[in-house]
Formats: sequence, C-alpha cells, structure tokens
Amino acid sequence: MRSFDVGVTRQTGRFVVFVTGELDINTCPRVTETTDSLPLQGQTLLVDLSAVTFMDSAALNMLLRLRHRAHAEGGTLKLCGASDQTLQVLDVSGTRSLFALSPGPAQETY
Repeated sequence: MRSFDVGVTRQTGRFVVFVTGELDINTCPRVTETTDSLPLQGQTLLVDLSAVTFMDSAALNMLLRLRHRAHAEGGTLKLCGASDQTLQVLDVSGTRSLFALSPGPAQETY
C-alpha cells in the first residue's frame, strides 16, 4: 500500500483537512474518523486534495457525506487543490457543481 496520511489544523473560523496519497475505499475510513469529531457548526471546512494521487467512488461518497454534514450543521465545505483526475471523478459523476472548489492548496485559500 502506498503512503497515506490525513491531518487537520484549526484556524479562526475554519478547519483544514490535509489528505496525502490515494483516497479510496481503504483510506476513506481514516478521513471519516478524523472529520467526525470536528464541530462544524458555522465553520468552514477546507479539504486540501492537492497531494491526493488517486480518488475513487468511495472517496466521492465520503466527500458527499461530509458536504451534507457540514451544510446540516450550518457550515460550508470547500475542496482545495483538486487534481485533474479528482475533477474528472466529479465531472463523470455529475457532482462537480455540488462542491465549492478552489484551484490551489488550502494555504492559498482565503
């Protein structure tokens, strides 16, 4: 298995989740475990995908659930630094318009 990592930092009014490596059925549970404990009420959640090398449908499902949770709790979700492959997954699934996107990594957002 290739190297995978997920981390989170808190900044004023937002959380930033950094994901590195392949985001798939085997690694999504780690992202979910990391984000489930975050209090998203009124917060912005930036998911930095700039170091993601692959994304599958399990990852798409996880991101959709995370988006739903953020909105249900009065927060927002933004995907940052998505690669062409990640954007293709969003396009093919017809879900790209559901996500706020920022072309650069999270540190360049805001």
